[in-house]
Amino acid sequence: MTDHAPLLTTPLHALHVSLGARMVPFAGYDMPVQYAAGVLKEHLHTRTKAGLFDVSHMGQVLVTAQSGAVADAALALEKLVPVDILGLKEGRQRYGFFTDENGGILDDLMITNRGDHLLVVVNAACKTADMAHMQAHLSGCSVTLIEDRALIALQGPAAETVLASLAPEVAAMKFMDVRDVTLVGAACIVSRSGYSGEDGYEISVPANKAEELARALLAHEDCEAIGLGARDSLRLEAGLCLYGNDIDTTTSPIEASLEWAIQKARKAGGDREGGFPGAARILGELASGTARRRVGLKPDGKAPVRSHAKLFADAEGKNEIGEVTSGTFGPSVEGPVAMGYVPTDFASAGTQVFAEVRGKYLPVTVAALPFITPTYKR
Repeated sequence: MTDHAPLLTTPLHALHVSLGARMVPFAGYDMPVQYAAGVLKEHLHTRTKAGLFDVSHMGQVLVTAQSGAVADAALALEKLVPVDILGLKEGRQRYGFFTDENGGILDDLMITNRGDHLLVVVNAACKTADMAHMQAHLSGCSVTLIEDRALIALQGPAAETVLASLAPEVAAMKFMDVRDVTLVGAACIVSRSGYSGEDGYEISVPANKAEELARALLAHEDCEAIGLGARDSLRLEAGLCLYGNDIDTTTSPIEASLEWAIQKARKAGGDREGGFPGAARILGELASGTARRRVGLKPDGKAPVRSHAKLFADAEGKNEIGEVTSGTFGPSVEGPVAMGYVPTDFASAGTQVFAEVRGKYLPVTVAALPFITPTYKR
């Protein structure tokens, strides 16, 4: 997409404008960064009640084996990800990532077993590349980008109450469950998941019913529209990576502290050990460790330390050791929070390092992630 190409819009664009959203370009789309309440209030509303997010810019992709067997689609996709997809039960979802031959991360994604096919949700900025990657490598499968559905995230402790007011059966769902649910007369795919650290749902809805569904959810007294600004501060407090900032082709899953997402079946000695791009490096790092790690960072004082700030071992800024990849003010923790990469020797919680901010070297403490306690319904 060139700088001059018109911005794409989601099926909820008119709703955002009518609600007074401040719109900004994001991943080629015209997206709401905040509404009248502002980022701080939107963030806290999501943590205490329920926030509604438009994530329709993300890619919803169907992967179907020509044989008709979902196991064949799972085995094909396992050639691109270090994740156990064959063992993923119908109606369940799992986090994963595409890796390259060097063990770097091409994108992170969500994978759902839908019974006769897989539903893969990928990041907006990587959508075109991911489609080409899957179409080139998933032999024996059809790979289809869904163009006629929106994606809505409903996040926060009141999310269950809000959605159950339209469909009571969603209350029985557990974290990472996925099921078909009828909402406002539309056939929707609902997952109990999200990217805020809170309990909540993501809802794939036909595009022509998206605004009706969003308005029905917003009609609940506990639900407010939330923009990308609060989405970013929520996911950062939850210790969740943003592709392009915290993870990319220069970071391996082990450096990124994402080894929890690699199941036993794909590790050394597992039933389907390796077989994915970069396996030699990734399995080697699982066994022997890495030179650097993604960590949480808590700056002293109230000033946020932003992405790309350099990290140093000393207060004089002589020994550069790493870089901040995400940083902002965390409304729930009432202070600045950040993530970045430091040498493994500096990765223990409580270690002090220094961040360069406008020529000064500010003390920063390595912290355990996440910064908040997640409320997923297990």
